Amino acid sequence: MKYITLPETLEGDTHLSFYLAMEEYVAKNIDEPDCFFMWQVGPTVIFGRNQVMQNEVNTEYCRQHGIEMFRRKSGGGCVYADKDNIMLSFITKGDNVPFTFNRFMTMLIFVLRKLGVEAAGTTHNDVMIGDRKVCGTAFYQLPGHSIVHSTMLYDTNMEHMLNAITPSTEKLQKNGVESVRQRITFLKEHISLNKEELKAFIRETLCDGELLLTDADVEGIRRIEQEYMDREFIQRM
Repeated sequence: MKYITLPETLEGDTHLSFYLAMEEYVAKNIDEPDCFFMWQVGPTVIFGRNQVMQNEVNTEYCRQHGIEMFRRKSGGGCVYADKDNIMLSFITKGDNVPFTFNRFMTMLIFVLRKLGVEAAGTTHNDVMIGDRKVCGTAFYQLPGHSIVHSTMLYDTNMEHMLNAITPSTEKLQKNGVESVRQRITFLKEHISLNKEELKAFIRETLCDGELLLTDADVEGIRRIEQEYMDREFIQRM
């Protein structure tokens, strides 16, 4: 599996919309069977393609605290991300959804177990440590390709996470908890590696080479990014 690398001047200096567009660009333009990359963004809320923004996101809180809001093309629930999360993107040829999810989950669990963490998957494609979630995943397809992306909770700003997204009381009761914090765990509580060491470990464990994108590739990503930044796409019902 090839690790997709951006020009050094772009690393860490882009919005979430760029990385979603990068997934699409890689799927459409990079002729490799399996591609993978990791990324981090400033405080951002990402909600699924079928979600009603107003029902899932505390838009007023986000505006007050400079938290960006984007819609992704995959399904699934609303997620808060910041520089203390590690976002993972897996792009592979083929359209077998169960097989692709299983491959990706197996890779994540393999990495964590290699670190000594007793991680396990669920039927909802979450990665758990004990009874707490440490990683969630979402999926969508393009012609001939499957894209899976994931939010790994190394750490996060809990105040923003609890206030930027608005899980329903029904959802919390269904999970038998009184707060979001009781449903999740942070990877930093289970390993001794810092974020950069963890990212290096994941890359070394899963990838056998890299592919550096060019300035022309970046221009192509920017063109796709415009859709994710379109106000109607973000706010559509």
